[in-house]
Amino acid sequence: MWFPDAVGGLTLGADPIAFAIARESLDRQPTLECFVVRKERKAHGMQKLVEGLDSTEGRKVVIIDDVCTSGDSTALAIENARAAGMEILGAVCLIDREAGATELLRNKYGVELASIFKLSDFRR
Repeated sequence: MWFPDAVGGLTLGADPIAFAIARESLDRQPTLECFVVRKERKAHGMQKLVEGLDSTEGRKVVIIDDVCTSGDSTALAIENARAAGMEILGAVCLIDREAGATELLRNKYGVELASIFKLSDFRR
């Protein structure tokens, strides 16, 4: 079981899920913050990879994704969150298409992927 400080993932797919989780946490303790992870730094402004948190260093987080196929998008979110100093507790996706994401995240990044649904749940 994970006890993160915040949840978020690669913008745009993770945004509504992470924001909904943070909103629902307001009715319970502890509350969770949410953040968005950019694919790359903007050329202007603060040039952050992670937006939405005052401080990212040492924050315990769970990476969120809407759909996981190969795991490349989730992996990029993990890499950029780690570059911002975050500690990744795990990753969650709404639908795992069972096409390699679980293995990639576990074997290359040491991150366990949980899912709400798997593609095989919808096959007869």
